[in-house]
Amino acid sequence: MKVITLEEHFSSQKLGQKMAEVLPKRPIGNVSPEMHDYMQRSLPPEAELEDVTGSRIQWMDQHQISMQILSYGNQNPQNSDPKFAVELTKLANDELAKAVAAAPDRFRAFASLPVSHPTDAAAELKRSVEELGFKGAMLVRPTSQAHPFFDDPFYLPIFEAAANLNVPVYLHPSFPDSQIIDYYYSNGPWDDKVSGILGTAGYGWHTDVGIQTVRLLLSGVFEKYPNLKLISGHWGEFASFALERMDQVMYPETNLSEPISKIYRDHVYVTPSGILTEPQLKFVKDEVGIEHLLYSIDYPYIKPENSGSFIESSPLTDEEKELFAHGNAEKLLQL
Repeated sequence: MKVITLEEHFSSQKLGQKMAEVLPKRPIGNVSPEMHDYMQRSLPPEAELEDVTGSRIQWMDQHQISMQILSYGNQNPQNSDPKFAVELTKLANDELAKAVAAAPDRFRAFASLPVSHPTDAAAELKRSVEELGFKGAMLVRPTSQAHPFFDDPFYLPIFEAAANLNVPVYLHPSFPDSQIIDYYYSNGPWDDKVSGILGTAGYGWHTDVGIQTVRLLLSGVFEKYPNLKLISGHWGEFASFALERMDQVMYPETNLSEPISKIYRDHVYVTPSGILTEPQLKFVKDEVGIEHLLYSIDYPYIKPENSGSFIESSPLTDEEKELFAHGNAEKLLQL
């Protein structure tokens, strides 16, 4: 069975050198020494992220992964200094296009965009799709103090471009604001390392990007751009588990023309991001429908042993397995 995964990460040595040159101090959130040590031990080496024709394809073959949709992970220059963001994202996308070209039957890509310059971001998405053959964009939370949420009209050119180009936007977690980390996740009866994990991959950045999703639902952007499509990882970043509650207590007080759950089911696609667990699969399939489930591993940050067997061993029907493994991705990404 063909298998396509959509949240698979890459980094570029050339981009890294350029970022080090123009951004000598790159902020990565409120990271304690203990958390920094944990990250150094747990994150994959840059060589593994940069590889596309060696160990990556070997791992894909081992786990019967037919194609990865590549995107930048921690190296994403989206939120770099606005003075350099346009230049760096263009370089990032050019380097990513070279990676895809190294094995065009195994890879496609999502673009990085300079969200501090929405008009330039829209133009870069158009270039990436029409000239480089990319299949959408991967966005992390904005770090702008003036525009901290994607529902801000400031970002409308990006979503308008995605809708016009008929490509999805994938919202990916990143470090929450340091004030959020300090308030919600620090100063407990545990060490700073646990605080750091709690505020990021352990819990915090999932609620953070889930709130970005909910705010977009409430903003009316999907009514403004009916062709806009969003991809949400980690089984929907908790938002998928609260749709009926939002319909019950919030929708009646909004100006939305349809229930929040209806807008979500029509416009949002959900992936597991390597959380390959049957209870979540069953719930999200029932909640959003099998046609809006896509597969993802989060390679090489996460490499579950059941990456190649999870879909086959699931309780899905044969038809549902084909949709989850590749059919939905082929339709959404026009593969």
